[in-house]
Amino acid sequence: QSVSGRLQSSRDSAPFLRHERPSVMPADASVITLSPDPLDAYAISPGWKAGGLLFLSGQAAIDEYGAIIGAGDFAAQLEQTFANIDRVLAAGGSDRSRIIKVTIYLTDMAHFPAIVEARQRFFTRPWPADTIVEVRALALPELMVEIDVIALAADA
Repeated sequence: QSVSGRLQSSRDSAPFLRHERPSVMPADASVITLSPDPLDAYAISPGWKAGGLLFLSGQAAIDEYGAIIGAGDFAAQLEQTFANIDRVLAAGGSDRSRIIKVTIYLTDMAHFPAIVEARQRFFTRPWPADTIVEVRALALPELMVEIDVIALAADA
């Protein structure tokens, strides 16, 4: 049997190897939509609501029309990123006070003190769980910070 025949055979017996979405989503899962949606051009949903939680895609300094805000200005990028987080949370029926976990991606860990200051300004106790990671680059070269969020839905 050829390699391609063996591969096809293994795909048939192991459906997890197929890269297909299930045709039926769980009843409590729904996509969060925005209009306009700056992430649609990249085939990314702003977020999903499932099981009483909101899962936001990474938010960065891109305005609702897709323009990058604050190229070279970390503070301006952070402001826009949190404005985007607020916008997606509101579209999902939640708000920043219900955030339970953030993952913050920085292109330069020298901005860590600004992140601590931003956490104190944008969040209240109890603080959300947090992971901060320095990355070599983000999706667009001008971006300096990206934050993804898990929050409680308002009806949870």
